[in-house]
Amino acid sequence: MAREISAVRLWPVGFDYAIFDFDGTLSATEALWEEVDRAFFSARGIPYTPEVHQTLATLGFSGGAAWVREAFGVRDSVEDICDEWNRMGAALYEAKATLRPGAERYLRALRAAGVPLALATTNDPRVLASMAPRIDVSGLFDAVVCGKEVARSKEHPDIYLEAARRIGAEPTRTLVFEDILAGSRSAKSAGFLVCDVDVAGAGQPKEALRGICDVWLDSWEDIKL
Repeated sequence: MAREISAVRLWPVGFDYAIFDFDGTLSATEALWEEVDRAFFSARGIPYTPEVHQTLATLGFSGGAAWVREAFGVRDSVEDICDEWNRMGAALYEAKATLRPGAERYLRALRAAGVPLALATTNDPRVLASMAPRIDVSGLFDAVVCGKEVARSKEHPDIYLEAARRIGAEPTRTLVFEDILAGSRSAKSAGFLVCDVDVAGAGQPKEALRGICDVWLDSWEDIKL
């Protein structure tokens, strides 16, 4: 079970490095990707389910596109599917993407305290860039690793290990902030500490997340700086 560490114990920090997921964890953007998924499947006459959305969130772009081709017989190439998703996602992010209340304040506080920060996201650089200047991702993190830069999905710890490498972090001294079970499990398996962030309506198994994480966070605003 998760250790009984309240959110207030995240400040002052009990770790030397931090790695953050973006969608859902830091940002209120999971509904935007659901909008993309619904539009994509509707255009092809394929029924959409929440399980499909969760699978795509775990696999990332290339892995998700390959799965869609195999599972539903979509004839578009992986590259064309990814390009379509990125175009739709970038347009939505440019207009609607926001960070969760309290998230940016905490990131800036950690950096001011000298904690190196990395972003580990299955999102695409083009989509992240579309948020500027409203959300300056490059200005909030010391390193940004996108899913296309590593070989495997978040079912494996590749992206967290690469993020740690870029900020010179040791896993046992690094806290990974996540909201999905697959990512939390793989980070934990690689020796990282894990903080799971509650995302209402995201369809993730809350009890399973609580069972493997080191810290559970209901809201970024619960952290008293």
